[in-house]
Amino acid sequence: MKTFAIAATALASLLAASAASAQTAGPANVGPAIPGVCVYFNQQLLAQSTSGQAVQARMEQLATEVQGELAPYGTAIQTEAQALQAGASTIPAAEQQQRRQALQQRVQEAQQLEQTRSEELRYTLSEQRRLISEAVEPVLVAVYQEKGCGILIDRESVFIMNPAMDVTATVIQRVNAALPTLSFNRLPVPARAQ
Repeated sequence: MKTFAIAATALASLLAASAASAQTAGPANVGPAIPGVCVYFNQQLLAQSTSGQAVQARMEQLATEVQGELAPYGTAIQTEAQALQAGASTIPAAEQQQRRQALQQRVQEAQQLEQTRSEELRYTLSEQRRLISEAVEPVLVAVYQEKGCGILIDRESVFIMNPAMDVTATVIQRVNAALPTLSFNRLPVPARAQ
């Protein structure tokens, strides 16, 4: 049975956000702050805000729970496959065929469950990120107006900038106050979203 790829992907994207928030050493002279130009880094918000960290921690727990739910299937399938292989010369052909069909059925059930849980984790993560985005939007608008921004640029498209133009820390502080944490369980995928 394949490894639980979606949990790893979800966690990797959250961990990448953490790594992306680490600043590398830039130039000694960053140049002037350009009036009206503001920069915001959403990955940093997801990695450093209390709600983003709560999502990361809970998604790790949910992935572990799902792996625990799937592990017995893998063990049972492996045990039966080994038993069939070991008894190939002693098990009657009709019984072998019947057991192989039952094993194939269990493999299909395990794959279907893995796919379902994978979709649930992906959907759960997207819903939590949507909730964070809903909290971020009014904060971004307010900070944009307060700082007198004429343009708000995504930090991912900026290589080097004057840190005075970065509004991310202010946004994180306000989002922490507006949405301090998120508590959730794995969500079933709505039929229309599957």
